[in-house]
Amino acid sequence: MIKIYLTPACPYCSTLKEFFKEHNIKFKEIDVSQDEKAKEEMLAKSGQMHVPVVEIDKEIITGFDKEKICKLLNIKE
Repeated sequence: MIKIYLTPACPYCSTLKEFFKEHNIKFKEIDVSQDEKAKEEMLAKSGQMHVPVVEIDKEIITGFDKEKICKLLNIKE
């Protein structure tokens, strides 16, 4: 399962969600602005407080690193 730790005001988060939708990739959104436990989980996994943080098969990606996401998901751009 793919998880995206995000906030509603984050423009990179919106771009990332659109990218996944364009490629028909299912994901779970986790709003760390509303969920303190999720924010702590994100920090523990990534060591980062900025969003988005993406988890793909236990691999953590900070920011919208399109190249790395495409590589992990075998997306040809």
